[in-house]
Amino acid sequence: MKKIFFFVSLLMLASGIVFAQQKTEKSSAPKFDPSRDPFADVKTAVVEAEKTNKRILLDVGGEWCIWCHRIDSFIEQNDEINKFLHENFVVVKVNWSPENKNEKFLTEYPKVAGFPHFFILEKDGKFLHSQNTGLLEKEKSYDSEKMLNFFKEWASKKSGS
Repeated sequence: MKKIFFFVSLLMLASGIVFAQQKTEKSSAPKFDPSRDPFADVKTAVVEAEKTNKRILLDVGGEWCIWCHRIDSFIEQNDEINKFLHENFVVVKVNWSPENKNEKFLTEYPKVAGFPHFFILEKDGKFLHSQNTGLLEKEKSYDSEKMLNFFKEWASKKSGS
């Protein structure tokens, strides 16, 4: 009986550690904030993008969206993709949720069929591409090769590269 109690206690402890780790990983990505103004966020991103010669990635989704959390975790846990993304793009989270669908902002872009969704903007804010992230999925996550190839295809062509 003591062995069973010990085993169950150990299993509960391990589950608690995994849960705490997942919670920490999930919270390290910027959040989709219904109170943010995406017009102002893009203006700020344009200043940064022009200064650093990067393009802008609009990441549209919400805290309610499991696939939005999956893509954030996938990118954070893949060093090569995470590094390439942040070296080549200024990332702006755009909230879409019942509290704030940001309809006025999103009417400036092609219709979004699902979440998360990416829009690529030139460093001056001009729209370049709309990406259904479902095409980057693999099983219950994302495909590393597809994701990296997508970012490479849309990264700004910097002088000397």
